[in-house]
Amino acid sequence: MALNRYLTEMGMGVDVHGRDYTKAACRAVSDALRHSSLNFFKALGKSHEDMRITVKIAVSEPEELDVHRIAAEIPYGDVTVEPCQGGLNIDSETGTDPIVVANAGIIVSFEE
Repeated sequence: MALNRYLTEMGMGVDVHGRDYTKAACRAVSDALRHSSLNFFKALGKSHEDMRITVKIAVSEPEELDVHRIAAEIPYGDVTVEPCQGGLNIDSETGTDPIVVANAGIIVSFEE
């Protein structure tokens, strides 16, 4: 069976205090989800649970991400989280509490 892509959506999330990359990543996923309304299930003869979802998360320190917590942001489907190098850290005036920015790319595919 082939995996066919039907949707790609992007989002951005920020943690202003605490340098929590996972919190910023969850906010990026939430941002991406708010941009989408999937209306093609009936036309495809598919359900929400048939979705194969890849969540690409880019942050400055991807090894600090809790991929299980990020995957829990997606309410349906089979979810895979792929941490990537990227995002942005913005130093605070004191240099001790940076703002961290995460970027999310959500890809929805179906097996056909």
